[in-house]
Amino acid sequence: MFTGIIEDLGVVVSLEIEATNLHLTVQSRLASALKIDQSVSHNGVCLTVVDCNAASYTVTAIKETLDKTNLNSLTEGAIVNLERGLKLGDRLDGHMVQGHIDQIGTCVGVQSQNGSWTYDFEYDPTLGNITIEKGSVTVNGVSLTVVNSKNNGFSVAIIPYTYEHTNFKHFKIGSVVNLEFDVIGKYVSRLYAKNTTS
Repeated sequence: MFTGIIEDLGVVVSLEIEATNLHLTVQSRLASALKIDQSVSHNGVCLTVVDCNAASYTVTAIKETLDKTNLNSLTEGAIVNLERGLKLGDRLDGHMVQGHIDQIGTCVGVQSQNGSWTYDFEYDPTLGNITIEKGSVTVNGVSLTVVNSKNNGFSVAIIPYTYEHTNFKHFKIGSVVNLEFDVIGKYVSRLYAKNTTS
């Protein structure tokens, strides 16, 4: 479980394909505090540490993960948003994030707002995921508040701190992002759909 508050920007230093798996080695200041078997969110994707040293660590993404996220497009030198698992008793500064990506989305707009930025995203609405105005959504692992909620998209407003400390500053029109929708909203949506069809 995560909060969507990014702790560090990691740099992908190695990508190794083994059968249908992808081993990612990431350089990060968090590496020295990690141990094997810990969970780390990478652009919102929960992955398990399989090797680590003082400067970097390695995680493995399986085919299912690669098929449903933007991790399959990473290259050496790519910047990824990182967050370690939530510790019980910590403040929940973002929202409850599972690290399980629901689907990918595409950046369709970036507007500078004289000190902040607005980003517009679209996604395939046929998969049944929804947003609500002022609800929560996770974009590449970042906990954000929805504005301009639509059937197939939404916008978010980014403050300078978030812009500088996440990979949002690298987004442009056409960038593919990982989306995790609010877990409570997903349960409510599923229950509603079940009740209307029974």
